[in-house]
Amino acid sequence: MWCVRDALHGSVCFSYDFGSRSKATAHRLLLGYQGNVQVDGYNVYDDFEKIQGITLYGCWAHARRKFVEAFDEDNQKATQGLVYINKLYHIESVADDMKLTADQRKDKRKTEAYPIICEFEKWLGDTWLKVLPGSRMGKAIQYNYTLLPRLARYVNEGRINIDNNLIENAIRPLAIGRKNYLFCGNDDSAVRAAIIYSLISSCKAAGVDPREWMTDILRKLPVYKESKMDIKELLPRNWKNRTDSSN
Repeated sequence: MWCVRDALHGSVCFSYDFGSRSKATAHRLLLGYQGNVQVDGYNVYDDFEKIQGITLYGCWAHARRKFVEAFDEDNQKATQGLVYINKLYHIESVADDMKLTADQRKDKRKTEAYPIICEFEKWLGDTWLKVLPGSRMGKAIQYNYTLLPRLARYVNEGRINIDNNLIENAIRPLAIGRKNYLFCGNDDSAVRAAIIYSLISSCKAAGVDPREWMTDILRKLPVYKESKMDIKELLPRNWKNRTDSSN
C-alpha cells in the first residue's frame, strides 16, 4: 500500500497497485507532478533526483531510527549519532515555540542546523572506519551518509518539515489494522481498503469526524449524482469549509 499526503492541505491518498513496490508505481503516483517531495530512504525514489522540476527531501526520523536500531549493538557510537540528530530536532522545536515564519525558520536552519550537519558528516566518515559494514551500526552510518545530501536539503526551505512523520501518522492505522486482520483477502478488497483509508485519513487531517462526515455525504451523494453537481465539494476539507460557513 502506497501513501501520498498533500503537505499544504492535508489530504491523504492510499493507493494499492497489486502489491507492487516498483519504481513504475512511484512514477505513476507522481506523474506530471512538479514541486517538493519528501520521502524515506527506499531506493525507488532515487529516480526523482534526476527529474527536472522535482526537489527531493529526506526524512530525519528514518535516519534517527537506524541509530536506535543499532543502540544495543554499539551504545556509544549510536548515542553519538543520535546526539547530532537530536540537536537538529531541538532547533525545530525552538522554531516552533518562537512561531517563526518560513523565511525565519530557513535562516535559523542555515545558521544553526547546517553547521551541525557538516559536523555530523565528518563524524560519519570517521566512524565508518571503526565499524563493520555489515553491522547494524555500519548500516546506520551507510544509510545516513548515502542520503545526507537529501537529508540536509531541508535547511534551504523553511516550509519543509524535518521529517515525513505526517505520513507515518497516516499509515499507522493501516499497520494496526494489518496486525488485526492480517490481510485484505484479494486485490479488489485491497483497492477498496485504500479508498476507505484515504477518506478516513483525509477526515482526520481536516479535523472532521469521519462518522459524521460519512453519514452526511451518504445522504447527499444521490442528490449530487442526480443533479450532476461537483462531488469534490463533499471531500472532507471542502465539506468542512461549507459546513462551517453554513453554521
